[in-house]
Amino acid sequence: MMPSKTKLIEGQRGEPVRRRVIDAAECLLREGKADFSMRDLAAGAGVSFATPFNQFGSKAAIMHALSARRIDAMTMRFDAAPALPNAAERVLLAVEVAVAVMLEEPSVNRAVMGWLGTAGPAPGAVLAHSMSLWTLALGQGEGLLEARRAQALSSLPGQLAFAFRGVLSFWTAGELPDEALGPSAREIAQTLLLSFIE
Repeated sequence: MMPSKTKLIEGQRGEPVRRRVIDAAECLLREGKADFSMRDLAAGAGVSFATPFNQFGSKAAIMHALSARRIDAMTMRFDAAPALPNAAERVLLAVEVAVAVMLEEPSVNRAVMGWLGTAGPAPGAVLAHSMSLWTLALGQGEGLLEARRAQALSSLPGQLAFAFRGVLSFWTAGELPDEALGPSAREIAQTLLLSFIE
């Protein structure tokens, strides 16, 4: 006799189960259920009630994982774009890509962003993940002032991550309309780049 589908899922470990839980959370958000319970999530994923807790520890950690999924999408799209020779141009391209990802599903992404200020059972990795996108965009700092290039490569990834997150927080709160997200994010990135370019 074949075991039930749920038993097969429960027998799996690690990444496939984590991905199934994250997919279910994303589906619930798309349905407008930002206040979903862990019981709703387990049912949507076809796993036991304990599985989301065992895999993530909290709803906040699940939302952090959804944020990581967005940053991964940004990174993949940036990587797939035509290469630009100048670091400042690449940063502005990364801004455009990041904004496009966020505006594809505004209600879902606002719900995810709204959770990023909530601590999970362990410190999140959203900052480090975001910094990796901006580090990729900066590359070797081509086109930046040579005398300040090392400082730019050291400090700009964090500063760009803080700045983009700040703009997103006002967008999440409804203080910044969708059409202002791109221009606002671009302007703050340009301001940060000013002291490193001629």
